[in-house]
Amino acid sequence: MRRGFKTHLSFLALYCLSLLTAQACLAENVHLAVAANFSAPIKQLATEFEITSGHTVTLSFGSSGKFYAQILHGAPFEVFLSADQAKPIALEEQAMIVPNSRITYAIGALVLWSSKPDLIDQSASILSSQHFNKLALANPRLAPYGAAAVEVLEVLKRRATTESRWVQGENIAQTFQFVSSGNADLGFVALSQIIATTAAGSAWAGSYWLVPAEYHRPIRQDAVLLANAKDSAAAKAFMVFLQSPTAKSIIESYGYTTRSVPASSVSSNQVSQRISVAGTPAVPP
Repeated sequence: MRRGFKTHLSFLALYCLSLLTAQACLAENVHLAVAANFSAPIKQLATEFEITSGHTVTLSFGSSGKFYAQILHGAPFEVFLSADQAKPIALEEQAMIVPNSRITYAIGALVLWSSKPDLIDQSASILSSQHFNKLALANPRLAPYGAAAVEVLEVLKRRATTESRWVQGENIAQTFQFVSSGNADLGFVALSQIIATTAAGSAWAGSYWLVPAEYHRPIRQDAVLLANAKDSAAAKAFMVFLQSPTAKSIIESYGYTTRSVPASSVSSNQVSQRISVAGTPAVPP
């Protein structure tokens, strides 16, 4: 009786081990090329995906423009999360993605931000007064958030009067560093960067202006499954996960929207609430 019980336990252990081994054998790695503005949420998304799927994720961050050029030259990425729609559409038109795989995964919000309290008010009058040393923005030829920043300045008729003070980051991450370090008094950054900084426990200091939706074209961010990943189970699974309620909840917690509405429909009150929830004082309105 006891020997039979032990035999049963041994068989059960071997069976469980075989299942784990089979799962490990089926697990794959997926390599993502991710726009710099999305670096904080994708890290959380990747962790959740790895836990729930058993697959692993490799992340590369940079400007959408550079990734586009690298993909054209055969870079071994499997999924491309751009900061715009134009580049994924261009890849689609060149048959470099899996057909019908392009999705809008997030809609971004643009913020004029300074690390100095009270420098920026809710009418962005600082742009008129020009009481600042440098204005940081991402390279508009490479980064969609930089292109949106230029659109805003043109709407405000402040491009000509501020252009001599521009300092351009290669991507939105470098642009944020220019402002946070004080090398530039102010700059156009992604709302998600401010929320991510406060969520990480960094003390909040500064002032901001949330750019109205009508001042620039919506920053719709598309993702595509690249053609070289057409047989990748991990890449396909990630694209499905990216559209799940769990993923959308994570994305929205960083200040993005996941519905087909303009990015800057996020209100100033919502910005303050999100920063407060992150564990630091709300930005003064």
